[in-house]
Amino acid sequence: MAIAKAERLMNLALCLLGTRRPLSKRELRGSIEAYLEAGTDDSFNRMFERDKDDLRELGLVIETVENLDGDTGYLARRDSNRLPAVTLDAEEAAALGLAAKVWQQARLAGAASGALQKLRAAGMPEAEDAYEAHHGALEPRIPVHEAAFEPLMLACRDRRPVVFDYRKANAARPEQRQVEPWTLECWRGHWYLAGWDRDRGAERVFRLSRITGRVRSRTGVFSAPVPDVVTVRETVESWAGETATRSALIKLRSGCGYPLRAKALSSRELGDGWDELEVPYGHGLDAWLVEFGPDVVVLEPADLRADVLDRLRAVAKG
Repeated sequence: MAIAKAERLMNLALCLLGTRRPLSKRELRGSIEAYLEAGTDDSFNRMFERDKDDLRELGLVIETVENLDGDTGYLARRDSNRLPAVTLDAEEAAALGLAAKVWQQARLAGAASGALQKLRAAGMPEAEDAYEAHHGALEPRIPVHEAAFEPLMLACRDRRPVVFDYRKANAARPEQRQVEPWTLECWRGHWYLAGWDRDRGAERVFRLSRITGRVRSRTGVFSAPVPDVVTVRETVESWAGETATRSALIKLRSGCGYPLRAKALSSRELGDGWDELEVPYGHGLDAWLVEFGPDVVVLEPADLRADVLDRLRAVAKG
């Protein structure tokens, strides 16, 4: 169905761009095979109006013109739908070259490479090599290992609801979640999805590494409005104790847990290969500590220790 619609939109766009005079609905219906197959005039009219609106949303400028006989015609003038020439200086070209190398995920890497090739063909300065000569020692990367990333990225782009199985850190088994996806964001090396959880009727943030199985798309429109600004980072930070007002005392194996050491308010050596750290304590710190497995032991407070033990038992039952 998606391929058929894309082909129909492409054919309509080509007809409107390739004409020197406005084309009537009757002429367009006789020129596009998918319209010829429409059973009734009403079904054709509905299909045409939807297609016309979709092309306008994609950026195609379609003019509506009435002729002397009062008939309505449509055309898309090439001069109104032509992008201006792309002009980049050396610094802008270097920034684009660097951005194209950030992605490690194969599909995105191919798309970025293809975009750079088109820009170079249009006369973009060859600035990437010069950038590497001075800054090649540091090259940013955004790792994308989760199979859920690509379908969720496309669902966010197309505003399509999705269904997936999600296993919380303290759960023995995954449970199905119905989500209206808003945006994806990388934080501390992990990808997170923000969206509207239909079952809970509230905004939720999901860590992609905890999505099990396949992400399935669903038809229909979003039931909740998409906010102008989605604070994925702030939400995850609050879960990880970034906005903490308390502190916790933990025992950490020497040479391990460097993210915890970077957050520590104080630390001291205990001997026997262990250190004692005081770290900020906020909602969700227990889930973060569980990720370090046997390298972390919670000393206090007691409620945090109990939460970590509950999560570890749930994982062990897995």
